[in-house]
Amino acid sequence: MEDYHKPDQQTVQALRNIANRLRINCIKATTAAGSGYPTSCCSVAEIMSVLYFNTMKYRPEDPKNINNDRFVLSKGHAAPALYSMWMETGFLKESELFSLCQVETSLEGHPTPFQKQQFVDVATGSLGQGLGVACGMAYTGKYFDKSSYRVFCLLGDGEMSEGSVWEAMAFASYYQLDNLVAILDINRLGQSDAAPLQHHLDKYQRRCEAFGWHAIVVDGHSVEELCKALSQARHQPTAIIAKTTKGKGIPAAEDKMGWHGKPLPKDMADGVVKDLQARITSSSKRLYPATPVEDAPPVSLRNVRMPSAPSYKPGEKISTRKAYGMALAKLGRYNERVVVLDGDTNNFTYSEIFKNEHPNRFVECYIAQQNMVSVATGCAARDRNVVYASTLASFFTRAYDQLRMAAISESNIILCGSHCGLSIVFSSSPPSPRGP
Repeated sequence: MEDYHKPDQQTVQALRNIANRLRINCIKATTAAGSGYPTSCCSVAEIMSVLYFNTMKYRPEDPKNINNDRFVLSKGHAAPALYSMWMETGFLKESELFSLCQVETSLEGHPTPFQKQQFVDVATGSLGQGLGVACGMAYTGKYFDKSSYRVFCLLGDGEMSEGSVWEAMAFASYYQLDNLVAILDINRLGQSDAAPLQHHLDKYQRRCEAFGWHAIVVDGHSVEELCKALSQARHQPTAIIAKTTKGKGIPAAEDKMGWHGKPLPKDMADGVVKDLQARITSSSKRLYPATPVEDAPPVSLRNVRMPSAPSYKPGEKISTRKAYGMALAKLGRYNERVVVLDGDTNNFTYSEIFKNEHPNRFVECYIAQQNMVSVATGCAARDRNVVYASTLASFFTRAYDQLRMAAISESNIILCGSHCGLSIVFSSSPPSPRGP
């Protein structure tokens, strides 16, 4: 904490003002659209304000800059909060924000990396996947780019019930991704019921610590506490466990069931907006994001191709999976951004050939196929790598939703499943005629 500089009162007030403007804009946009999740946006207002105007380093006029810090909104249903923040930076116009969910808009109900959404790297909203993607980005930043950019991922407490989140937690800890910060929005309420741990922050903290993370509990509506927690440098991934109130700033909906995914009626919205506007005090201080360090290497993936055709002889017999492994290794010799992931099956898929030849570009994801696909998507983001991920074909089926979201993200990942014949027998003993 030696390098922590406590923000002055003008900065604190400016951050509070940004948070309340975010609430106002999310309420107005969702009411105009007749769709959206304003209460889920309101709980993250201070978190987003501090992230974008006190913590992250990026060029707001160039969201895809390779040196920028990365942000993944895992709780994608809070997309209006993300859009409002980019309106605050000046990248989006107010008219664009208020086109939310319209037929011709580029601002969909969940983030997608299309058209105007240059500030979105991957599609999110199918919960439990954002942290795995962030792991892929952080792994790339630390081990492939060897750069100083950091990766921030905002999760909701509802998605903490997803096993894929804990696969990602284990991955981040194992690979010591100290450039990764997960912010947990613990607002207590899910869609139809309270989240299992509700506001038992100590339980979240112990779980994160058990997975090898540094965990910090904060008041998620205190910009001072958020500034301090997000400034801490650690030698392990960091989890900021933020206690928040769902619907914060909307008196009739604060910490109440029945408001998830419901925009406010116009008369109610007008009253809430008027009250929030009264909380915004005059502040002469305008905040700007810090400029990133320009140390990410330039990468070109335009000419990643096999330099020559395979040289198999007529009549020579070779398994398709071995041919795959040999081709990967050959491709890796000619481009240092070819990266291979596997799920503890590299001696079956023959990706071990690549591993033996290019060990620094092989990522072992172990038996966590859902997370492997998400990590692959993160590694490929912003065209940093050409990513191959392999396992047994049947095992990819448990990662179907991750594959679906990668497709929506238009992610350039290549997946290879081996052993996809009619039958796979793992036991030499025949089944009993009487059954198991």
